[in-house]
Formats: sequence, C-alpha cells, structure tokens
Amino acid sequence: MDICMQTEHINGGKGQQGYIKRNVLLNPGPATTTDTVKMAQVVPDICPREKEFASMMKQMREDLVRIVHGDLEKYTSVLFCGSGTINIDICLNSLLPEGKKILVINNGAYSARAVEICEYYQLPFMNLQFPMDELPDLDLVERVLKENPDIGLVHTTHNETGTGILNPIREIGALVHKYDAVFTVDTTSTYAMRPIHIEEDNIDFCMASAQKGLMAMTGLSFIVGNREMIEKSAGYPKRSYYCNLYLQYHFFETTGEMHFTPPVQTIYAARQAIDEYFEEGEEAKWQRHLSVFHAIHEGLEKLGFHDIIKREWQAGLVVAVRYPDDANWDFEKVHDYCYERGFTIYPGKIASQSTFRLCALGAITAKDIEDFFRVFEEALRNLNVEIPICYED
Repeated sequence: MDICMQTEHINGGKGQQGYIKRNVLLNPGPATTTDTVKMAQVVPDICPREKEFASMMKQMREDLVRIVHGDLEKYTSVLFCGSGTINIDICLNSLLPEGKKILVINNGAYSARAVEICEYYQLPFMNLQFPMDELPDLDLVERVLKENPDIGLVHTTHNETGTGILNPIREIGALVHKYDAVFTVDTTSTYAMRPIHIEEDNIDFCMASAQKGLMAMTGLSFIVGNREMIEKSAGYPKRSYYCNLYLQYHFFETTGEMHFTPPVQTIYAARQAIDEYFEEGEEAKWQRHLSVFHAIHEGLEKLGFHDIIKREWQAGLVVAVRYPDDANWDFEKVHDYCYERGFTIYPGKIASQSTFRLCALGAITAKDIEDFFRVFEEALRNLNVEIPICYED
C-alpha cells in the first residue's frame, strides 16, 4: 500500500475534482493520515443505534485486541469518545478497589499526568519519580512494591513522548504481578507501531487513541484489557459516571453500543485505518517507522544537533532535540518556515532544557524526512544559525 497516496475528492459538494493537500506532521500526534482514511468519514448519515453500526464496532473491538496479540477469550477492548488522556482517567478511577492505592512510575510528562488525575480524584497514590532522561530503577520499584502491600494498581507510560524514552514495561509488569497488583500502561505512542504482545509483556490494560499509531482521526480512544478484571471492577467504588470502564464495557456487551453517543464518522475512519494497518502488516509498518526514525537521526547528525536521550533508550518513534546555543536560533520562526512548506515540528516537554521534537509517527516515509531536512536547513540558513550546530558543552 502506498501510504502517501493522493485521492480525488469532491470539494464542497459542488462536483469539483481536486486533491487533499498533504502535510507531513512530525509532531507526536495527531499523525499524518492517508486520504483513504480521511475520506472514510464521508458516509451516509446513520443512527449509531443501528445494528449495522453496532456490528462494525464489535469487529473493531476484536481487531483492537488482535493488534496486541490478545486472546479474545481473555482480553477485550472498550471504546470511548475523547483524547488519549481519557484512558488514563478511566483506568485509574475504575480499576482501584477500596482500601488499595496506586503507584505511578513517573519519568515524564505523561506519567506526571496520571499523578494529576490521582490528585483530582483524591485517590490514594504514590508518585515514584525518576529523572525524565533516565529509565526507572527496577530494584527501587520492587522495593516500593514489597514495602507497600496495599498497592493495588501500578501505572506507567511505555514511550514517554516528551523525551522519546522507552520504559521497560515487560520487566515492570513482572514485578507488578509478583506483588499481586494490576498493571496499566499508557501505550498511546506505541500501539500499532512498536509491536506489543499484551500477555507476554505482562500488561493487564493498555490504551491508545485513534490518531496516533492507527493513523486515524482524533476523538476516539480505547482501552484493551483483561476481561475478568473489568468484570471484577463492577464492585469497586464508582468515581465517575461517563469515565467508568465497567459501565461502558457492560453496555457494549449487552447492547453492542456505546453507552453515550459515539463519534460516528471518526469510527468509520478508524475502521478504515485498522484495515490499512492489517494490509500493511505489523512488521512492515514497524520497519517503516524505524526507517523514518533513522532518517531523522541521520538528518540531525548532518546538521550537528544533539539528542536528549541515549540512543539505546529511545523508543524508535520520537527524538527530543536540544536547542542550539546560538543567539540566532528561534524555534517559532523555524516552525513557521517549515509549516508554510507543509512540515510541522513540535516543541519539547522538558522543563530543565529547551527542546523540540521530531517524530516518526503517521503515514510518512524516509523520503518525507529527506524533503523535510532540505526545508529545515533552509530555515536555519535564513536565520543565520551556524551550521554545524554549536553547543557550549
């Protein structure tokens, strides 16, 4: 499949033939989409309570489990309206039994978001914080679990997209299960890109949103998890009405529908994106993302830019790049120059250092990265930024 294809479409319902302008998004999501996914939203109007629509969602829920190699008898998926953060909210407030607390293994902005959710719900929790540019200390994780038998749920992020660091979820999950806790993992920035095997990776619940690895549209998120654990959570405290995992799961299981109005057109786009995922194939898709990632590194090295995270710790999807020590560097001007020419770059999320990010998500190829770096270098030269890039340390 040509992921960069252009398709003709009707403009404004007037029958004029044209092309959808293609932008290359190097931000960490939403990602560049194929035109076929875009156009999948243009469907006849349908009531989402129709059996036809419910049947499509049932197949989609099963396919979302298959993407992480889950056994459909043991695992299920549950769809929600919202961005990826809604999944963290749902898992933390729905899967914590009375008398237990949460352990957040936190080495980045997205695990820090889980801490904020715990605070807002006033959930009992521990924030085990590590530097943003380092991996969690597994010995310390085990010690905390051993010394706190009331930990009932452990949460972390697979790929901290603020930095691009890849956390060792399989090893963490083994420790979590050793001490009889539930393991939830934010896989928003790895799902359907970096291969995940939910059982082998010791994950009880993983989560993502359609606009990242699936290369679909914003507004649809989903949790893939252990069916038995979801059913057990029916007896846990109800901390939210809209964001309750069991309630949504139960409604799907009994009616085939979302409890509340779903994003109909977004779901059609996600269905198309899932079909394209299986058409491209897990390994081929991952190798394409890796080729984009390596092209990003190659382009940065030619210009003299430095990464923040050690190469061996990077997830293969996000590169956090240090700003140059150059008075002429101006991120906003570089961004705008690239944006006007069809390329989007994104600022970083590291408080202690000024960074920007280049990401290997979406329907893009290494050729797109080569084209980007030609534009990026033009922007630097127009600003009289010294090349190779200068750093004082």
